[in-house]
Amino acid sequence: METYIPKLNEINQKWLVVDADGQILGRLASEVASILRGKNKPIFTPHMDVGDYVIIINAGKIRVTGKKAKTKKYYRHTGYPGGLRSDNYSDLIKSNPARILEKAIWGMLPHNKLGKKIYKKLKIYAGNEHPHEAQKPEKIEIG
Repeated sequence: METYIPKLNEINQKWLVVDADGQILGRLASEVASILRGKNKPIFTPHMDVGDYVIIINAGKIRVTGKKAKTKKYYRHTGYPGGLRSDNYSDLIKSNPARILEKAIWGMLPHNKLGKKIYKKLKIYAGNEHPHEAQKPEKIEIG
């Protein structure tokens, strides 16, 4: 069988709104990554961007299970020798809750040019409001 390659006029990308209130971090991130990539569509092609735009609201109300709220760490490096920095989940959820979802979803996308293009279609907001009403997004339930 040959890989189906959709024509550019066959690809229609919708805008979707996902409410993260009370959702579990990993389960939500895997579903959103699948939607961004377009794996939920019959025209999915691995080397093309056929996924939808996703807006996540209420990122500050995301949940984790077990002891991860106290023990989970997020690492980053400044680029200088000895520049490894870490943040706890509990500190990061207070200061920048969108960063938690960004890191989880980015880890589930391909790490190449296509992955970067797909990642730009993700919009995350800590609160209940978003500035994308002009795109007429559809609300979907995950989980």
